[in-house]
Amino acid sequence: MGELNDMELMINELSCNGQFPDFKAFSEAIDRLMLMRSICRKFGRELYCHRNLTHVQVTRELNMHQVVQCFDVDKRRALMQWFTRQGPFWEDIREHDSDDYIECQDEIVTDTAIGEVAFRCFKGNDSQVVSLTPSNWEYSPLQIYWKRTSEESLEIDVLNHFDTESLEKNLHSSAALIESWSQLASICLSRFVAITFSTDTFKSLLGYPFLPGVAQRIIERLEVLEKLKNSVDSSGNRTTEGHRLYQEHFTGDKAWFSDSSDTEKRDFKSELTFKHPGKDGSSLFCTMHGKIKTPQIRIHFTLPSQTDPELYVVYIGPKITKR
Repeated sequence: MGELNDMELMINELSCNGQFPDFKAFSEAIDRLMLMRSICRKFGRELYCHRNLTHVQVTRELNMHQVVQCFDVDKRRALMQWFTRQGPFWEDIREHDSDDYIECQDEIVTDTAIGEVAFRCFKGNDSQVVSLTPSNWEYSPLQIYWKRTSEESLEIDVLNHFDTESLEKNLHSSAALIESWSQLASICLSRFVAITFSTDTFKSLLGYPFLPGVAQRIIERLEVLEKLKNSVDSSGNRTTEGHRLYQEHFTGDKAWFSDSSDTEKRDFKSELTFKHPGKDGSSLFCTMHGKIKTPQIRIHFTLPSQTDPELYVVYIGPKITKR
């Protein structure tokens, strides 16, 4: 079985399903996709595709192979070489099985790039998808369910890039390969200067098996907290950007951040109480937390307030409130 480098990117073939109204719209979408491939290569990564990509429906009447024939000779040759001969093809390094039941948007995505990326994310890899636009896949992250048994279902968020800006930004932030929790800690301490970390913040991770994908998700969530800290005015109130960030990441079923339940606050009061990073002898009851679903990692923090403008991150490690 082949090996990929630290971030794995695959074309979401489900984002091309006959929705393009005409040749011009599809041509523009392909130009964006080729630009995204160039961005991947700029950072030393490849954009994997499926061998059957040329068979997907582009318009109501024509599939990819038929439409590509209308491109000029250079563009046609470049695409056909990528999609049919050169690849790389994710089937060659496939890890998920056809018997795996993987679901997204109430649709079974086994045997697709989304299924493969999700499976790799469940294993701790940093795997992401790239989608064509316009399509029904213009949102991120994608919420994926892996139904292992009739009783057990794992859930994970998969990053989906549908514009060049988000892709380039993510690749840039991942440019330095993180190889250990201690390296992650030093990167976070130097990068997120608006956040106040306690001396024990990363301690619980150190005995835990290192997973590059989880390290990247920790960084993504700390990025949101850093932006939130910088989106508070002098009176301690959230700015317009702060309200947008809160709405996007702290509300709804797919929220990255939430508060502990009343039961958890009662039953785990001691475990959720941490040393205050800025006041010796004081403590903080930190029930707000960022979530990584598979494996269950939590980031416990306090939000800035009028009484204390700092944003403290006091714990990053395995879920504390497990029963």
